[in-house]
Amino acid sequence: MKMLVLHSGVYGHTRRICEYMRPALESGGFEVEFQALPGEVPDPAGFDAVLIGASIRNGKHNPAVLQFIEQHNQILESKPGAFFSVNLVARKPHKNMPETNPYTKAFLAAIPWQPDRVGVFGGELNYQRYRRMDRWVIRFIMWMNKGPTALDTHVDFTDWDEVRAFASDFAAFAASRVQ
Repeated sequence: MKMLVLHSGVYGHTRRICEYMRPALESGGFEVEFQALPGEVPDPAGFDAVLIGASIRNGKHNPAVLQFIEQHNQILESKPGAFFSVNLVARKPHKNMPETNPYTKAFLAAIPWQPDRVGVFGGELNYQRYRRMDRWVIRFIMWMNKGPTALDTHVDFTDWDEVRAFASDFAAFAASRVQ
């Protein structure tokens, strides 16, 4: 069985989450292929399952993710599929579920595809790594939301146990649908 794992992010954390999922996905019986969005993505028709992870930048997921979903919606609907969002709002316990995370809710309402599994993970806050403008925008947002604003802040809000559980659950679900 083959699984296409697409990731869209700016600073590499979403890809890191995908890579962390690899052992759980492979344990579920999948050969996993990773690809960045935007980029040259293989045809999802050649895979048994598709997982898409996307981070938030300036309040939105990358438009390339929406474009991919719209272009391949028919194929995505015919296969086991999962989507997860990575965002700093998910650091809050009452905003870390698909039903309560404003970015995930808005994204799911805007896309034609309804994935079988949806996850939300807190992101990484690392002011020193950000480009100048991003640093100040994110810092302002953190200030408004009572988050960390010190410019030397580097904290990972990702619940790695939750990431592993999400990947294991999706792999088991997808394998049961493919076999």
